[in-house]
Amino acid sequence: MALLLLRTSLVFVQAVCNHLACKPPNKTLAKQRYHTEEAYVLQIAPLIFKLHTLLLWLAAALEAVSALLYYTGASLSPALSAHVDAVTCQSSRSLLTPMFVTGVVLSALGMFIRLRCFQELGELFTFDLTIHPNHKLVTSGLYAYVRHPSYTGSLLLIMGLTFSHLTPGSWAMECSPLGPVGSCLLWAAWWIWSLSVATSRAVAEDNELRKLFGSQWDAYAATVRSWFVPGLL
Repeated sequence: MALLLLRTSLVFVQAVCNHLACKPPNKTLAKQRYHTEEAYVLQIAPLIFKLHTLLLWLAAALEAVSALLYYTGASLSPALSAHVDAVTCQSSRSLLTPMFVTGVVLSALGMFIRLRCFQELGELFTFDLTIHPNHKLVTSGLYAYVRHPSYTGSLLLIMGLTFSHLTPGSWAMECSPLGPVGSCLLWAAWWIWSLSVATSRAVAEDNELRKLFGSQWDAYAATVRSWFVPGLL
């Protein structure tokens, strides 16, 4: 029971991390947007963030309810306990795998990075690409190491979610209709989309900031060469 309670608590922690990282710090004004000509599938990141949040809170609620039913059912009704176990596979799957725990840690790290970016950019940070009337080039904090650290946080968050919920031992892989093959395909599609969005937006932001700040941007880009990971990407 202790493992199940710990897993349930960690899923709630992950849901909170995701919620904080995916909550827009500022509203987007349509007249300030740019890069609206890209393919629609690459423009729906804010919608995907909302979906992340909904699914993670749903997963947390289901973990809590199933744990309650599984253990109360064991004492009140063996048939109920067996039915809950058939749906959740709690007795047959590993509840705390290294991948699951790693996923929670990565989600927390991704949240921390994104919240630092929210703080560093202040009113300039919107989930859609925008130019603020008082826009400035921010080169401090995490922006002194990579040019787009908020996307680093997003990728870590997504990596954490996939590690926790789309790997062996997870409900999606062990019990859901997705199965191992479907879970792997969903993981691959999620990653391809995420990297495509991050790359598309990074290029667009670099081009727009170069237009706005000219030599100041060139000097910054020459010093901070990486988009997401210092020295790698």
